[in-house]
Amino acid sequence: MLNIIFGIRNMSFQNLLDFGSFSCLEMPLFRAQGEHGGAKAQPGQRRKRKMRFGVGSCVKTDEDGSVLSLTRLCLLSLADNMKEVWVKDYADNYLDHYSFRYIMGPFNLLPGELVEELMSLLCTRKEMTRAALHLLLVPQLRALSLERCPGLVTAALCAHIAARCQSLWSLDLSGAQQLPSKILSETLCCLPALRSLSLAGTPCDRCVIRTIAHRCRLLRHLDVSRCHFLSPAALLLLGGGTSFSSSGCPSRSPCGTSASQSFISSSCSAPLPPLPLGSLLAMDIGFGEQEGDPVAAAAYLLLSLPCLERVAMEGLGPACSLIQHRQFGQTDEFTDREGVPRLGEVWRERSNRQDTDSLQKKREGAVAGEEYEDEEEEEMLWGGYGSESEEDASRDEGPMCSHNQMRGRALSGDEHLILRLKDVKGLSCDSLESLSRACPNIHSISVNVDYDEDARGRSQGSVFAAGLKTWSGQLRSLLVHYPGPMVALLPGLQVAGSSLVSLTLEGVTTSPHTPLLEVIKACPRLRDLFISAEPPTTPHGEEDEENQRDDLDLPQLPNLCSLALNFSYDHSQVKPDMSWMSLKRVLKGLLAGSPLLEKLSLVSLPCPLDSVLQNVLRGCNLDLHKPLGRVRCFDLPRTDVQMTTLKSIMRWSKRLEYVDVSYCWKITWLQSLDCKAFRKVKVVWV
Repeated sequence: MLNIIFGIRNMSFQNLLDFGSFSCLEMPLFRAQGEHGGAKAQPGQRRKRKMRFGVGSCVKTDEDGSVLSLTRLCLLSLADNMKEVWVKDYADNYLDHYSFRYIMGPFNLLPGELVEELMSLLCTRKEMTRAALHLLLVPQLRALSLERCPGLVTAALCAHIAARCQSLWSLDLSGAQQLPSKILSETLCCLPALRSLSLAGTPCDRCVIRTIAHRCRLLRHLDVSRCHFLSPAALLLLGGGTSFSSSGCPSRSPCGTSASQSFISSSCSAPLPPLPLGSLLAMDIGFGEQEGDPVAAAAYLLLSLPCLERVAMEGLGPACSLIQHRQFGQTDEFTDREGVPRLGEVWRERSNRQDTDSLQKKREGAVAGEEYEDEEEEEMLWGGYGSESEEDASRDEGPMCSHNQMRGRALSGDEHLILRLKDVKGLSCDSLESLSRACPNIHSISVNVDYDEDARGRSQGSVFAAGLKTWSGQLRSLLVHYPGPMVALLPGLQVAGSSLVSLTLEGVTTSPHTPLLEVIKACPRLRDLFISAEPPTTPHGEEDEENQRDDLDLPQLPNLCSLALNFSYDHSQVKPDMSWMSLKRVLKGLLAGSPLLEKLSLVSLPCPLDSVLQNVLRGCNLDLHKPLGRVRCFDLPRTDVQMTTLKSIMRWSKRLEYVDVSYCWKITWLQSLDCKAFRKVKVVWV
């Protein structure tokens, strides 16, 4: 392959054909009129450009109404011309005729951050193509996300990534199901600088994990969720502490260097330290050889990866209980089979390491305290303002001393080990107590709550509330899947809701007496509220009563940005049963009292919605803020909303981009066609 740079401007396409395949291609960022492959602008086109960008033209604004920066305008211009200029020329003349190891320009002249923003813009517009990717894979890239276009990720593209983007810090190949495991391994061999890697939904297997453990030594975040060819035991390679046979290592490196091959072959026979992973997501991966494998694998990873703060794994709760009670003998068969150290040894090593770190922090604190005392004495000698009293000093040192004492007790032989986890997913309600003792610093939880009672005869609602007490005042995100009545979760939300920023309730059942108002009041700081529920099955006529009540205690969430109340429905029904009339009052309070709302999803509501929206819009002129004024996305399927109300919302919400009124029985097909007058709003009607 010739290492020659060919210039498009100075060499015709026929000259390029005479050279055969070549490694580098130079393309101009801006093309003069009359050059090869360029289209000469017509007079009419020049007039349009002057009208668009000339003096006196309308000022272009961003989605939030702010004036676009010059950088953003340039990127939008590049995105508008990608298809008709650079991509067209490259696709027509070079894409399927030659194999370029590297392309000189036009985008290698831009900073990596701008190229990343341009790629994100093309993906958002769904305009990313194979030719565009070839041109945008430049050496200065630090982040590459192909999650929105997994169909473009092929073995050939991975070879380009490995050859051109060896300085990547972040790579997202989620959903690329057509990539063989061997191609993934060969690509990762050439990306040693990776800090973040997402392979969710790919054919990732043990060989890929082995490559990650040997080549991606700086990795901080790994997502292998939905990788069904990956067993829980294969993740043990991330924790190091064992030697691996060279049979599973990639046979060749796409980089084409013997140094890379020799490194892999030599490291396969030597033990490796654990990766500095702070985040590991491995939900819904392949099954283990035995039933207890997920729990044993999770326990091993929790002990062997000291930097873990975010984890999503099956068996995480039982693994914390196993570590707390030191029932390591149950996993000896598993660890011996996988060739890794037994959990008792890993636990002792982890405890000793934390004990050493704790003593070092104490010594550093003592040294800092002595230096502070010396400064105080010197200040007193020179006529300073004196020092604090002994009572004040003891009060100031109290929290630090108590923290060190608690940490020392936790690391002693009589107590449990403290883990650094802050964000956990895949828990059961019964494991909250064990998790609270092992992980006191949790701020985000995803938990499954059963409808039945536990072994002690307690309801799952009371177990749920008791398990959240440890994190009261610090929990920021909570996701609960519970197939029972919402009222059972109210005590737990009252315990931890004061600090919640995000709340998701999945699968809950409702009734006309469901205390949704109390649930909202228990979480006053919410920014995101998502509830997917079963509608009430028994009607309750309380519309007249609700209309007579005042609006003084209506729920208000001033920080709410995203709201979803989605109820399940029977496809045979034209409209849902209006059986929860008091929901109207709650909705009115939420819509009127959430001025920052941007995303709204109200699906198959068991109450009239059109009258609620009309009341909110009528009260808009009386309020200082603008309810519904910032909404960008409206999902209103299977509701009684009418076209007049919808048009009022479109006129009022200047930022509105998308409205879904599918199966709204009061909107006809002709009325939906009439919405085309609002060109900036996409209306979906079925």
